[in-house]
Amino acid sequence: MKLIRQGRAALGPYQWGASDTFGLGDVLLGTSGWSYKEWEGPFYPKGEKKKLTYYSKFFKTVEIDSTYYAYPNKGFALGATINTPEGFVFSAKLPKLITHDKALDVDRGVKEDLFRFLHLLKPMIDDEKLGPLLIQLPPSFSYTEGFAKLEGFLGVIPSDVSFAVEFRNKSWLGKARATDLLTKHNVAITVVDEPLLPAETTTTADFSFVRWHGHGTRPWYNYRYRQDELEAWKDKVKAVAAKTKKVYGYFNNHFRGYAVENTLQMMDILGASDAEHRKLLSQVSKRIEAGFNREQSTLA
Repeated sequence: MKLIRQGRAALGPYQWGASDTFGLGDVLLGTSGWSYKEWEGPFYPKGEKKKLTYYSKFFKTVEIDSTYYAYPNKGFALGATINTPEGFVFSAKLPKLITHDKALDVDRGVKEDLFRFLHLLKPMIDDEKLGPLLIQLPPSFSYTEGFAKLEGFLGVIPSDVSFAVEFRNKSWLGKARATDLLTKHNVAITVVDEPLLPAETTTTADFSFVRWHGHGTRPWYNYRYRQDELEAWKDKVKAVAAKTKKVYGYFNNHFRGYAVENTLQMMDILGASDAEHRKLLSQVSKRIEAGFNREQSTLA
């Protein structure tokens, strides 16, 4: 099953420059979401209206988080496509209607729900800007009760759109039948960094999908990664990059601009940044620290 693509020919993958230190395929790093008011100051200029355009000057990909909560309006994908440069890639969460409310159950019409969603993303598809769609499953979605539903859902997804699945129930760990199913459909198992699940570097597709959630409390993603924590991920990213054609990685810790800072740090660790990125990293870190110091003085 395929979608009909129109528009210009595929642009091909974005290649990091000569600074790529290990050359193990493409590594695209970005953040989960971009439209955060609290990023004004640390990252965006105050009052910046065209946040996505500004964001795309420094990053080559972003994960759309808002589509989990509701279907986008008809003009969203066209506007996002127009306001980003060639080679920019969007990933997007599937609506919770599909993953949570209907739990991937094809008998409840999730195939129709999926194609309605894809139709709304058509400008991105036509412009070769749509990357993987994330199937983020609820913690209650267990292997025993969910395998048949996942199998049924993967049987109706289009073959020319990439998908990644994020399990949040430990019962899926180490299940060969599950990894075989994902491999059969070229669906990536998401590599996660979070408090409750191990950061396994299993690959089941020709691309990898990594999400850094953080280790905070109430919620996890209110977290600022330390440099040494990020350094520990270098070998993990190299491991999945060595086995796949492309790696998509997103920081979900959006509070106070932490996701921007940590993405820039990870880019630098992987040798995927230039002088402009390093200058921006220094600026963002200083502004985050300044905000933190103001908060501490207020509490004192």
